[in-house]
Amino acid sequence: MFQWLFSFFSNDLAIDLGTANSLVYMKNRGIVLSEPSIVAIQLDTHKVLAVGKKAREMVGRTPENILAIRPLRDGVISDFEVTEKMLRHFIGMAHGGGAISRPFIRPRIIVAVPSGITQVERKAVIESATKAGAAEVYLVEEPMAAAIGAGLPIEEPIGNMIVDIGGGTTEVAVISLGGMVFKQSLRLGGDKMDDDIQQYIKRKHNLLIGQRMAEYVKIQVGSAYPLQKTLSVEIQGRDIIRGVPKRITVTGDEIREALKDTVDSIVHLIRQALEKTPPELSGDIAERGLTISGGGSLLRNLDLRLKDETGLPIKISEDPLTSVALGAGRMLNNPDLLRKVSAMSR
Repeated sequence: MFQWLFSFFSNDLAIDLGTANSLVYMKNRGIVLSEPSIVAIQLDTHKVLAVGKKAREMVGRTPENILAIRPLRDGVISDFEVTEKMLRHFIGMAHGGGAISRPFIRPRIIVAVPSGITQVERKAVIESATKAGAAEVYLVEEPMAAAIGAGLPIEEPIGNMIVDIGGGTTEVAVISLGGMVFKQSLRLGGDKMDDDIQQYIKRKHNLLIGQRMAEYVKIQVGSAYPLQKTLSVEIQGRDIIRGVPKRITVTGDEIREALKDTVDSIVHLIRQALEKTPPELSGDIAERGLTISGGGSLLRNLDLRLKDETGLPIKISEDPLTSVALGAGRMLNNPDLLRKVSAMSR
């Protein structure tokens, strides 16, 4: 009785719990929160000092007794306790205040998860969301949510191919009649690209740079296919040999070389999916092409690289950063589809 009463005062939520960023969609309001999936914690007391954007500003700048961490790695929970605290904070923010100040908040929550996670990892997500204040928790797989968010006609008897490239995972799925005919997940994405850039700069220029600088370089000059105009960017870090701060300029051609292995892995995953797609749906995909979403889809000329490799039309989702959250959010207003999709994702 009390749980029903509390949920009556709470708006149901859909959460894209991403490795790099988390988005919260509130029923009848749309996306109300987009924050980095980072938490700053005081080590001796385990007190949460900051979450999201404020915590991100602390990365690499904290004293010994404070740690700014990502509680999710490769799309799954790596630190259960911190994830619970982060979720509780995001739920409170979405409802206009902190979770402690509004303890009666008990929303129903949809959480988008990678298609390749294990049953143990699924249970960890459900337990974290429940302890963070959810009355009920539904899990939906990210490729399905991304396809819905991208506006694909997933319930029709035609083949829809979606590629969602997030921070920690790349998801590929072929969807027809509201179900995934084929799905495959690779635990690499935007974070791996950042790591590739860090390692390349270290190896080629003897310069140590942080993850944020690597991400900045990726955004400024990164590409998956040759560009018409050569781009360059100035970066700063620590000289490995001399141990002093140093500035250098790197080109887009260098960064494309740094990203080659990760981009090749994504291409290989897509080609595998195409090879395993039933012939009846292959014709639909040949005609309609495939849709890419997620932050990784914004890598320059990735669509041209995929078109060259597959010969298919490539469409970038209208808002690739929010496709998963929008798709999960739309299920809040479609309980029949939610029951079907969440049941199939277990």
